Amino acid sequence: MPILNQSSDFRSIVLNHTALIDVRAPAEYEKGAFPYAVNLPLMSNEERHLVGIKYKQEGHEEALKLGHTLVNSETKTMRVKAWTDFIDENPDAKLYCFRGGERSKISQEWIAETQNEIVRLKGGYKAFRSYLMEETERSVEHFKAYIIGGRTGSGKTILLNRLENAIDLEALANHRGSSFGRKVIEQPTQIAFENALAYELIQKLDKNPLTLVFEDEGKHIGRLHIPETLAKYLSSAALIILETSTKERIEITFDEYIVKAQESYKEMYAEDFLEQWTQSIRLAMSRIKRRLGGERYKVLCQIFDEAFNVQKKSASLEKYKEWISYLLVEYYDPMYDYQIEKNKARIIFRGSTKEIEAFLKEK
Repeated sequence: MPILNQSSDFRSIVLNHTALIDVRAPAEYEKGAFPYAVNLPLMSNEERHLVGIKYKQEGHEEALKLGHTLVNSETKTMRVKAWTDFIDENPDAKLYCFRGGERSKISQEWIAETQNEIVRLKGGYKAFRSYLMEETERSVEHFKAYIIGGRTGSGKTILLNRLENAIDLEALANHRGSSFGRKVIEQPTQIAFENALAYELIQKLDKNPLTLVFEDEGKHIGRLHIPETLAKYLSSAALIILETSTKERIEITFDEYIVKAQESYKEMYAEDFLEQWTQSIRLAMSRIKRRLGGERYKVLCQIFDEAFNVQKKSASLEKYKEWISYLLVEYYDPMYDYQIEKNKARIIFRGSTKEIEAFLKEK
């Protein structure tokens, strides 16, 4: 019997971007997995379900027998090949199931039969997940936070991407963090978001920065929420306001909400992209109707319809800038003014991108 190595060095997995084989059933994986993990299951959803019933009714031994029966010789060969192909491409890969027990041990044994070796995670998914959540909790003790605020379209995300010690929460959440922030690809699950965020925190803090910089998000980004301890810490952190002209804000928002968004929808929906994108915008406008008010909502929709008709006739997107301008001035700016007034005591600096970069270098 080959030696079946285990590891609980979760930190090195994070820091080395180690590839992982998740042998849990697809339904488990879909609820949330780790960065750099691929789902190559030992059992399908149905197989796992049947084995689970057998376990409850007749115990471990009978469940194990049923598992071996369900995963017959041909099926086993296919699954082992998928694992070994992945190991060939990722020699340092590691393997896990939920608790690091029977499923990952069997997978590891089958891989060993092919003269390949792989280390499995001690305690499996559950232990690694616990480690990540504990690190997120502890992280707030190891850095001073600065929050970048500013009006919608001021280029906060662009600024964050220029900073080495910044964490882009919107990128991790796959959402722009506003009423019009939904993207064509769905947000990750809450669990997957938390895991990815923990990876980011561990990797950034490994470099011993004095500070970390975040965008002003609040507690939620779309349907996801920032872990409570971190959210509370960030909510009281020093606030830096990025000041950008209205003209530039229109251009930045136009590029994000119109140009790049339509490109994403075109990749996903091909010829039907414009209809799908338009539907998403109309849905977003309906969500802000109450706060915007009946008259302004009517004007906003009218401007959008005009821009849409121009695009269909001439393929020009320029008319959407009028819609962006109205949206910023009539909807986003009043909300910003209200929020910034409530948090003005936290503001320590205002300036352009270059001025803020210079300010942060001194911290």
